Amino acid sequence: MEVGLVVPDDPETTSGGYRYDRRLIAELQALGDDVEVIVLSETTGDDLRSRLDRRFDVLLQDELCYDRLADCSSSLEAPELVVSIVHNLQSDDPSLASRKRERTRDREGRYLETVDAAVCTSAHTRDRVAELADLPTTVAPPAGRHETVPVDRSAVVARARRGPLRIAFVGNLVPRKGLEALVEAVSRLEGNWELTVVGDEADPEYATGMRERAAALEVADRIEFAGRVPDDALESIYERSHVLAVPSRHEAFGMVYLEGMEYGTVPIASRNGGASEFVADGENGFLVAPEAPDRLAARLEELAADRDRLASLGGRALETAAAHPWWTETATTVRSFLRRGLEEGFGSPAAESGGASP
Repeated sequence: MEVGLVVPDDPETTSGGYRYDRRLIAELQALGDDVEVIVLSETTGDDLRSRLDRRFDVLLQDELCYDRLADCSSSLEAPELVVSIVHNLQSDDPSLASRKRERTRDREGRYLETVDAAVCTSAHTRDRVAELADLPTTVAPPAGRHETVPVDRSAVVARARRGPLRIAFVGNLVPRKGLEALVEAVSRLEGNWELTVVGDEADPEYATGMRERAAALEVADRIEFAGRVPDDALESIYERSHVLAVPSRHEAFGMVYLEGMEYGTVPIASRNGGASEFVADGENGFLVAPEAPDRLAARLEELAADRDRLASLGGRALETAAAHPWWTETATTVRSFLRRGLEEGFGSPAAESGGASP
C-alpha cells in the first residue's frame, strides 16, 4: 500500500502517541508498505492541501491534528481512504475548562465526520469515538518496549524482598499526570521509601511547584527529580523499582504502565481511561481514582508492609506483559483493517459487520 501519515509535529517527540506512530510506520514498512510522513507543523495553507490530496491508498491522520484537518479532510479527493489514528480525544482532558471542553468536543466530532474510519488504541477510546461519530473502527493497542520480557520472575521476587519501597513516576510533569497526588501520598508513608520522578518538565511552573511542595512536606530528600532520561537509564529505573505510580486524571491507554510491567514493576494506575483493559485491580496492580492521595498512600503502605504481596503482584504484572501483543500484531491488525476498507469499502454492510473490534 501507498500510505501517507499526518503527524502534528516532529515524529521523534517523546510521548506515547508519537512512539505509537513511529512503531506503526516501521512495522508497516517491514510488511512491504511505502509510508510517507507529513509533519503538519511544517505545512501551511495551499502547501498542506497539496501534500494531503494525493493518490495515497490510505491517508492516515493522527487525531491530534484534528483542529487543522477538520476543515479540509472532507474535501480531499485523491486518497482512496482517509483514516484517523485516535490515541485519545483531546476533549477528554480533565484539565480543560468546561466551555473549552465543549468547543473541543464539537470540533473533534466535526473532524471525525470527515474521515472514513478510525484506528483506536484502546476499547475505551473506541467507545469515546463512537459517541462523536458513526465510523467503522478497530482497536490496535500499543505494545511495550520488549518483545519478550527482559527479567524473570525470580528476579522480581528477589527484588521485592530487598531495600526500601522504591517508587517510580514516569510522565511529563504536567497537572494531568497526577504527580501532586503522589507527592502528597508518599509524605504520609511510614517507614523507608524513595521516589524517582522521570519526565520532561513540560510545565516548568508546575515542576517548580512540585519541588516546593516536596520541600514543604519535608520529603524532598527522598524524592529524585531525574528529568528526561535516555532509554537505558529509564529501563534501569523500571528494573530496580518495586512500584510505578502514575495516578493520572485520565489515560486513554497508559503505555507507561505496560512498560513498567515488563520488569515486574507493580502499576498503580488511573481508573479513568483504558488502563483497566490490562491492569486488573488487586491482581497484577491497582487502579486508583485520580487526586485521591489517601487511597494511593494506603496502597503504597500495603505493598511496603507485605513483601509477599508485592512479589505476587509483580510476578503477575510480568505475566501480563509477556502475554501482551507485540507491535507486529498491532500493525497487522491495522493493516488488515485498512486493506478490508480498500477492498470492501468502509460503509458497506460487509465492512460494517467486521469493522469494529470487540
